[in-house]
Amino acid sequence: MDLQIEGRQTAVRPEWRADVESRVADLRPGHDITHIRVTLSKHDHRKPADSHSVLLVVQIPGHTITAGKHHGTFEEAIRDTFEALGLELEKIREKRASHEVDVNPPPERGIVIKLFPEQGYGFITLDGGTQVYFHKNAVRDALFEQMDGMEVTLNIESGEKGPQATVVQPIPPEARYIDKRTIAA
Repeated sequence: MDLQIEGRQTAVRPEWRADVESRVADLRPGHDITHIRVTLSKHDHRKPADSHSVLLVVQIPGHTITAGKHHGTFEEAIRDTFEALGLELEKIREKRASHEVDVNPPPERGIVIKLFPEQGYGFITLDGGTQVYFHKNAVRDALFEQMDGMEVTLNIESGEKGPQATVVQPIPPEARYIDKRTIAA
């Protein structure tokens, strides 16, 4: 994790740097944070109540989070800015944790062994001998009526009466290349 602390219109005091580093450690930077930039700025043209500002720019995969606060002292501005950043990080982390990753298994291979064109369904036999039901609406890239005996790939899920295919596609013909250099002229 990359941490940058800089001052604008002011030099960064050791106690401010220590406070920032302590608060960064509380954010669990190795967890998902890749970069943090902290900018402390003094503004002489503002009211004394908001003449000190802290700007945080935090990068995590897929997000750049910015938080900034103005106060009468850098200590207050650092505290409030990190509190605001912590809330935003918590929201993003909760949202990420609530999403389940749907991992699809690779498609199975089989051969269409029974086809009932009038009823719109058929059966595929897998390598282990298991028969899988499929409906004509699951067929992609082929004509349902011409699938008898065809080798196919399929995605399987549990159905009411056993395994059923959700997607059935013909296995594409393997391309055969001839090395022209081996052909005698």
